[in-house]
Amino acid sequence: MSLEDQLYPLLDSYNALPRWAQSVLGTVYRRLPQSWRYGARYNEFKRIAIAGEKWSVEEIQDYQLRQLRAVLHHAANHCPFYQRSFLRAGFRPENVHSPKDLKDCPFVEKPDLQYLRGSINSQRKDSVGLKIEIEFNEDYKEDYARLLERRSEIRAVPVEYYRANWYSFANRPITQRSLPIGLSNIDATTIRLQSGTDYYLQDIISGSLDPRQRVALTIAYRQLKEQFSKEQFIQEINSGLSQRRGAITEKDLAIGIDISQKSNWEASLVPHLDDLPFHLIGKGEQSALKILLALERKAEDSQIILVEEPENHLSFSSMSKLIAAIQKKCAGKQIIIATHSAYVLNKLGIEKVVLLNSEKIISLNKLPPDTQSYFKKLSGYDTLRLILAKRAILVEGPSDELIVQKAYLMKHKKLPLADGVDVINVRGLSFPRFLDIAKELQKEVAVVTDNDGNYEKNVTAKYKPYDIPTIKICADRDGDARTLELQIAKINTLALLNGIFGTKHSDMAALTEHMLNNKTECALKIFETDKDIRLPEYIQNAVQ
Repeated sequence: MSLEDQLYPLLDSYNALPRWAQSVLGTVYRRLPQSWRYGARYNEFKRIAIAGEKWSVEEIQDYQLRQLRAVLHHAANHCPFYQRSFLRAGFRPENVHSPKDLKDCPFVEKPDLQYLRGSINSQRKDSVGLKIEIEFNEDYKEDYARLLERRSEIRAVPVEYYRANWYSFANRPITQRSLPIGLSNIDATTIRLQSGTDYYLQDIISGSLDPRQRVALTIAYRQLKEQFSKEQFIQEINSGLSQRRGAITEKDLAIGIDISQKSNWEASLVPHLDDLPFHLIGKGEQSALKILLALERKAEDSQIILVEEPENHLSFSSMSKLIAAIQKKCAGKQIIIATHSAYVLNKLGIEKVVLLNSEKIISLNKLPPDTQSYFKKLSGYDTLRLILAKRAILVEGPSDELIVQKAYLMKHKKLPLADGVDVINVRGLSFPRFLDIAKELQKEVAVVTDNDGNYEKNVTAKYKPYDIPTIKICADRDGDARTLELQIAKINTLALLNGIFGTKHSDMAALTEHMLNNKTECALKIFETDKDIRLPEYIQNAVQ
């Protein structure tokens, strides 16, 4: 948005000023760079406008076509409404090579959306949209008053006394019938397959069998059931039961399979995977299959898909396949996933995360593009720990993590997690990526890092973009003590460290080499020791 657009709402205030004040402000404004006044792309548009005066008709048409394709691609990639519309019409922006190709483009008529247009929204902008208001239902006023008489017994919000009202941005009520949105809520823990065939198998059977085949299958199934009664051991059982006539009933008692029309083969089919009945396969496979079956039935008629914790019981590889399948089946639709899995979060795009808590709602949609791409490609990073932590301490490796845990225990007499502080091993190259998230969330974070022999380059310069009050960079300036192990050796005695590690090194150089070659083992022994060991000052600053 240009500066001129931002200042436009203040135009009435400007016009109310004295002439001399208007003159001063106008002079200052005209001296500002044009790219500030008219937007960052002003110079680009100016260059195109000047060059366009000399273009041929063919060049003008080529430019217009490229801009048209860019708009269509943006709509297809970023607007769910147009994604659905293009998919239904079979229209692909890349197939537009001339204005004639627009005949297949599904154009939106004004009445399709205009009844949702208005400016009653959070940004007070004239746009199309819906809002939801949750309010107390006055019909239950007396009941609610009686409930409040026992307020000490109330442990949960009595949602039954509230109602959700839908409105357009023009504040017109919207009923479920008129709402142009279909919603599917998919929770694998509540999906139960039918006792016989499931919906998916029914669709396959209905679509692949002609009437002749269905009749033949019905007869074969009936013959199979009739054969059951002819088996020798079944006849022996029935013979024994018939001899008990009078004890139970006056009629002959026997067991058999129902061969009436009511008992058909569809109700007896059981889904199998690799010859295993569905209820005997792994819980993760069951959960994934239930979600995909639900999508098969619901996704086509829904514009918004809600999926509850798809990661249940799944390994990373299986989870990756499931997420890819959900994305493919729900192309062009709005997917909302509730998850506690950092893998799912990273795979779908951490910039799409919305963090909900009792205090505020936070979105990560302003993360740098390279950070978004980084976590999508390396989805194993536990970004969710940083997002959910009350406070975080980022370290470079497992040995640093153990030492920080020890420092916190020594200072506070408890481990960090007891205070909601999460010590996260993010490996050195990932520090800036995690700090991009922390910066966006205004999360209180401390970084514990080595100077690697050059404090100015590896600490000051590297973390300069994150010089904000909520982020603290903890490192020592001593270039000779470039790592944590050298820092510990510098401030403790040879005898003390030999005693902790169970070694007999005769000089500090040999002991230091031992620590560098056995970082995690030595850090673990420091963590477990009850000896009075000193830890570097920058580590203590991180656990304040």
